[in-house]
Amino acid sequence: MTPINGVPLSSCKFGQRKNLLSLAFVGVVLALSSSESFAQATSTTDDSAKATEQSKDKAQTPSSVKPASPDSAVSVDSDAYRIGLADQLMISVWKESELSMAVVVRPDGMITLPLVNDVHVVGLKPVELQQLLTEKLKPFLTEPQVTVIVQGIRSRKVYLVGNVSKQGSYPLEGGETVMLLLAASGGVGPFAKADSIYILRTENNKQIRIPFQYKKALRGKTKEDIALLPGDVIVVP
Repeated sequence: MTPINGVPLSSCKFGQRKNLLSLAFVGVVLALSSSESFAQATSTTDDSAKATEQSKDKAQTPSSVKPASPDSAVSVDSDAYRIGLADQLMISVWKESELSMAVVVRPDGMITLPLVNDVHVVGLKPVELQQLLTEKLKPFLTEPQVTVIVQGIRSRKVYLVGNVSKQGSYPLEGGETVMLLLAASGGVGPFAKADSIYILRTENNKQIRIPFQYKKALRGKTKEDIALLPGDVIVVP
């Protein structure tokens, strides 16, 4: 008989045999349990190591960040455009983020900026405002570089009245003509006198009346389409 713990099984009594077999069974169970625990511990260690490596990889891999989109700017005629009431401007001072900001021209014709306080801007060209702000910032900054960007023009308006789909004021950002304005308003009304359309314009402090040949312009004769100026009133009888 196979000995158990150094004792031949044949020399043991039945009770002793039973105790020895129980001890042997317990030993096998303990051995298997220890083996499973070791395997689980090894697996847990491997998983932790993999997780640590993945975390390192994520930390080393730079996240992709989309660059901030630039501020929108309105295309203006640098020679003709002058800043007006309610216009929106972006004042940018190089390397001075606290001094760079978007501003709206107040009803008193001024804007307010740090260090320089109130500045009257109505009637100035953007390049003239840049020069003015540069001079005002020189006592505070070394060689300040100022950029003025026009983001919204609300002061330049034209007015449409009469037999049209939508009367009212319309912003003038440059290049608009009478035909474009009529199209934007939904067109002339069914009872409008298209041949009698005219423009009221102020020149040299006097109001003049400019006739508009609607039918000719409608046929594609671009010379008849009149370019609009700020303050124009288009009348559709």
